[in-house]
Amino acid sequence: MNVFYEDSVHFDRDLPEFGTQGGVHVHQDGLTVTSPVLMWVQALDILLEKMRASGFDFSRVLALSGAGQQHGSIYWKAGASRVLTSLSPDLPLHEQLQACFSIHDCPVWMDSSTTAQCRQLEAAVGGAQALSCLTGSRAYERFTGNQIAKIYQQNPEAYSHTERISLVSSFAASLFLGSYCPIDYSDGSGMNLLQIQDKVWAQACLGACAPHLEEKLGPPVPSCSVVGPVSSYYVQRYGFPSGCKVVAFTGDNPASLAGMRLEEGDIAISLGTSDTLFLWLQEPTPALEGHIFCSPVDPRHYMALLCFKNGSLMREKIRDESASGSWSEFSKALRSTEMGNGGNLGFYFDVKEITPEMIGRHRFSPENREVPAFPADVEIRALIEGQFLAKRIHAEGLGYRVLPKTKILATGGASHNGDILQVLADVFGAPVYVIDTANSACVGSAYRAFHGLAAGTGVPFSEVVKFAPSPRLAATPSPGAAQVYAALLPRYAQLEQRILSQSQGLPE
Repeated sequence: MNVFYEDSVHFDRDLPEFGTQGGVHVHQDGLTVTSPVLMWVQALDILLEKMRASGFDFSRVLALSGAGQQHGSIYWKAGASRVLTSLSPDLPLHEQLQACFSIHDCPVWMDSSTTAQCRQLEAAVGGAQALSCLTGSRAYERFTGNQIAKIYQQNPEAYSHTERISLVSSFAASLFLGSYCPIDYSDGSGMNLLQIQDKVWAQACLGACAPHLEEKLGPPVPSCSVVGPVSSYYVQRYGFPSGCKVVAFTGDNPASLAGMRLEEGDIAISLGTSDTLFLWLQEPTPALEGHIFCSPVDPRHYMALLCFKNGSLMREKIRDESASGSWSEFSKALRSTEMGNGGNLGFYFDVKEITPEMIGRHRFSPENREVPAFPADVEIRALIEGQFLAKRIHAEGLGYRVLPKTKILATGGASHNGDILQVLADVFGAPVYVIDTANSACVGSAYRAFHGLAAGTGVPFSEVVKFAPSPRLAATPSPGAAQVYAALLPRYAQLEQRILSQSQGLPE
């Protein structure tokens, strides 16, 4: 369960002929963002050649899996499946697959050009909340169904020449399989097309996006499925064993959940430029914010993602304003103020927040009066408590509950600050662990490949990964924290509603 080999291909640097920046092309409208599909194919060729040159022993590979950036889509041209099944081991993949795609520049997760298609999809199923209940999310521009709808509307000829549509994950798996790999439930949940409860394509959504879509997508499969043995191309060209199993690939976020080894009741919090919450859910309640996906490691359960835009940049701003730019002064302020901050609460959204949709700074006294400023140390605690109270309220809004066995796994820049983690432990009432998640999606894919070998026997994922390196305990809840924050949570939620109502001009 330890990583012993790692390598990478950097699209901009190693494949300069494609002219990408950050691996993508941003189009003139500033909204359309695509990646060249043949760049991805060639990257795989380069990676495998690098491994071969290093003396990597492919004959020892029993199983493989992988992850792809979520939401992106690949369009295989009619006749491509014949090419995939008859690859020549004498040639690299990119030379053989040149003519296999009906769309050469694939929409990726950064694309936000499909607002019209989002509104059409929501209208077709009875509104945003109805779509969320069905598919786990309201309509989002980057979600695949809306991207497919745009391609069908703007390029019907290319759509009609498409025999299969893959996600980035199932596309990469198809390259290894030498045939079309099904979409897995977990990554399939990021399309606005999959009924997350029944794990089947939602007919109303398919019909709203494009004709004949179900046959172009193929049936979805559980994320831990062994989809077949590796293609003979890899056996002959690189020396993979013919019995090497390919386990369904999934999205990068679900693979990260596997890499961080979340279990029932756990949360992972990535404290980066934006803050992201990963939750393990048993009974989800889909909402207009956040996303619910089928779990990548347990087909009966779910995971949720919540993104908060005002993350580390907001923390750095308050550090500069209230702690002379010093993290040690910032920490000192957290240590010198009491839990609950004497009843002072703050909302800090210098950029427009998405969870919830609001902007600006709002500070409230213990009597719920809005005040113009706080003393520096109160300001620092108000920011950190406010950020974590919001995360707990919105997580509970999606059906999350803190359990006695709950662990919080913290990653990202702010996870190195023990005083920030102490507030996190206090607000959630659960111990906080830190974990090295460099490349957690890759590590999670390796864990999932290993689980795939055992999955037919019904062995739970947690059993398979129990010998992996353990996270380190960083903070436990302070005595009395539960009472303090039980009183603050409903107050914070009410004040949030009050600000939202005011910003929308509604009566409070």
